[in-house]
Amino acid sequence: MKPLEDYLIIDFSQFLSGPSASLRLADLGARVIKIEKPGTGDICRTLYTSDLIMNGESSVFHTINRNKESFAIDFKQADELQKLKKLLAKADVVMHNFRPGVMERIGLSYDDVKAINPTVIYGSISGFGHHPDLKDLPGQDLLLQSLTALTWLSGNQDDGPVPMGLSIIDMLAGAHLAQGILAALYRKATHNIGAKIEVSMLESAYDFQFETITTHFNDGGELPVRTKSNNAHAYLGAPYGIYQTKNGYLALAMGSIPVLASLLKCDALLAFPENKFTLRDEIKNILASHLQTQDTQFWLDILEPADIWCASVLNYHQLFAEDGFKVLDFTQEVQMTDGYQYKTTRCPIKIDGEYLISDKGSPKLGQDNERIIKEFIDC
Repeated sequence: MKPLEDYLIIDFSQFLSGPSASLRLADLGARVIKIEKPGTGDICRTLYTSDLIMNGESSVFHTINRNKESFAIDFKQADELQKLKKLLAKADVVMHNFRPGVMERIGLSYDDVKAINPTVIYGSISGFGHHPDLKDLPGQDLLLQSLTALTWLSGNQDDGPVPMGLSIIDMLAGAHLAQGILAALYRKATHNIGAKIEVSMLESAYDFQFETITTHFNDGGELPVRTKSNNAHAYLGAPYGIYQTKNGYLALAMGSIPVLASLLKCDALLAFPENKFTLRDEIKNILASHLQTQDTQFWLDILEPADIWCASVLNYHQLFAEDGFKVLDFTQEVQMTDGYQYKTTRCPIKIDGEYLISDKGSPKLGQDNERIIKEFIDC
């Protein structure tokens, strides 16, 4: 039995942040009913990645909405809203990621839903919370990375701002909402009271930088400075970074420069008897030149037995060929109700020795309407 079996979650959210939270809750066993607009559904159904269409819709939608049901309803219509409220009255969790004020205008605010479901857990993700100057701006991942200084931590010193290659703020906000909901579900189980959970992408982006922000506050207020080359962390000295080798790339984490000088037989490093932060550019330049003289595996064979923190740098083709990836069996085949099958990732959580696997694919728009109406609304 999965931990959240018998819990009902009604999810109004679209795009990535909210659906990523409900996906994790679905993996944990909850029944997730996705509320969608008739005709078009979640905008993410047509948010294409590399123009990849899977069974007529976006790969992004299929990835983040597997293991859910779809209920298409125009809740802006008064009679349809009343039907929807019958469903919400039986929910354990109601969640959305609309901008502040949207659910209030519809008549589905926390107070509205609480009036018909006193112990409901009501979760929301917004771009900027109730920040008076920003709350009406679009909560889009790249914009949030840019507005929260995150883009000044990646890349090299002269690269300008560099965004991360993932919608990282969306996923972090989704994880934070899932954490808040899980905590509230525990309190509901023990004290039978509901909760209002609020997460903003802005605050999630700040929280993501707790290490660097704390360092900044306590280090004289200096701006973080990336190294001129091979940067991987603005606040860590050499050798921390990724280096090109004769046939690929090598990642080096923290390590003693004198020890590396000896192991790598790099005489030029002997001029640096300690890991002095202010000399990290000079040290990295020497390392970068020296490591290009041999293949990646040559260096790994020297460094790994000496317990130096290092790794080869893999692309997707190399990663999926690795035994370390294969042994985890991290992919799964899921199937939609029309028989369409696709390969995707599984939940990374293991409970009682078992991974949380479900072969249920993403829903077609409104595919569960008849069953949901019969079970929750016309009963």
